[in-house]
Amino acid sequence: MNVALGGTFDPIHDGHRALFRRAFELGDLTVGLTSDELAPRTRHVDRYVRPYDERARDLRRELARIAPEYDREFEVRTLHEPTGIATEPGFDYLVVSPETRSGGDEVNRIREERGLDPLEIVVVDHVPAEDGERISSTRIVRGEIDEHGRLTPDREGRGATRESTGDGSGCGTRTEPGTGNGAGAEADSGTGSTSTSEAGPEPE
Repeated sequence: MNVALGGTFDPIHDGHRALFRRAFELGDLTVGLTSDELAPRTRHVDRYVRPYDERARDLRRELARIAPEYDREFEVRTLHEPTGIATEPGFDYLVVSPETRSGGDEVNRIREERGLDPLEIVVVDHVPAEDGERISSTRIVRGEIDEHGRLTPDREGRGATRESTGDGSGCGTRTEPGTGNGAGAEADSGTGSTSTSEAGPEPE
């Protein structure tokens, strides 16, 4: 089975890891990573998003760490439109978070227009942070929590531009251990690949 998933993944957090793990349970995974042009259009707040190459590097490392646990393969492709590769032939599942469920419906509408079978939409619940609210990249870059949902009241958030971030990672002037840009992922194991195309609706 082939699974599609899309997102910006900046920074990667435990909510994203839940999506990755569910996807690998279902089959081999193709992840659409938003391009530098698309990423700002998908944000609910005005904040700096790291360049594609940096996000792709961290994403590949994270997927390479998890994929062997499920004996799966993965591919990272560039997402230029929100619906993207999920509207192509060859996929069986689309993994989404609750807020992107409607995007899955749009994907299947387009597939129907193209004479393709609908995808099975698999919704993965949010992962709660220490305070009971959901873990999200926006909360992390604001300095509220780390990638695991632990409260970080003393950490400075990320600004709307690279210049306002205070450090190279774009996550503030003080970085919690193992947080910020998908840190903690092991080195790329050599599995997976990167190509340019499009993918599906993205989670926060």
